[in-house]
Amino acid sequence: MPSWKGKTRGGLLGYKIFIFILKNLGLNPAYFVLRFVAAYFVIFAPSSTRSIFHYFRKIKHYGALKSFTSVYQCYYVFGQTILDKVAIASGMQDKFSYTSNGIENIEELKKTGGVIISAHLGNWDIAGLLLKKIDLKTNVLMFEAEHEKIKDYLNQVMKDNPVKVIPISQDLSHIFKVNEVLKNKEVICMHGDRFMEGSRTMEKTFMGKPAIFPLGPFSIVSKLDVPYSFAFAVRGRNREYHFSASPIIRGKQNPEEVLEQYIAQLEKKLNAYPLQWFNFYDFWSKEVKGAVA
Repeated sequence: MPSWKGKTRGGLLGYKIFIFILKNLGLNPAYFVLRFVAAYFVIFAPSSTRSIFHYFRKIKHYGALKSFTSVYQCYYVFGQTILDKVAIASGMQDKFSYTSNGIENIEELKKTGGVIISAHLGNWDIAGLLLKKIDLKTNVLMFEAEHEKIKDYLNQVMKDNPVKVIPISQDLSHIFKVNEVLKNKEVICMHGDRFMEGSRTMEKTFMGKPAIFPLGPFSIVSKLDVPYSFAFAVRGRNREYHFSASPIIRGKQNPEEVLEQYIAQLEKKLNAYPLQWFNFYDFWSKEVKGAVA
């Protein structure tokens, strides 16, 4: 079964080099260096390159040449979103522009609390920075799998990070924290497209082929009977980020119904932004266990 292995590529030195360039030379020189780094990953990250090539070739049905060039572009855009996140959180917000569609839906959650479900498509960290503007108390439920030294370093660099993290624990103690946050009428943000081995899952048709999804996020919404929305932040041209959120859904539904709603929203977004699918493992395979680039 294709599960995320809880590891992210890249060492502390690489982050420090990019942030040095970012702070001393600016965004454009950092993007220039990133072009070479993206090419490096195409060659020296064969597992993730093979998986993302499969996505473009077999799921998006691109030709072989377009699939190969799209792999490079995908790595490059992924790197841009990381640089942009650091730049924005380091005080360079004026170098970016933002548009939104459905932000009023998220504002509704300020009254009641609730759940926002997103995906590893675009950059949710930047969405969190945008949500700060509407004074939304935001908590992100996530796997604590980043290298600690990298996390500590980025926390020092990114002075403006309004999002609180609730780490997912093996003993499920994070569920108590989720309950507490929702009782305080705050918002929980979760990704619904990635799971660790051993998690409860469900197979669904996604982009025309069977894929495995975690049941956890959708079970939380169902069991706690809270209002929820599906939201994404994607990168456009000229350093523009676009935030979108579906209308708030209320009323008791089972996890499978919530998952089906999520898949419908995710397919629309992925069709519009195919280069911003950042699950760098064989998402549609039942046999291959991959790693994230």
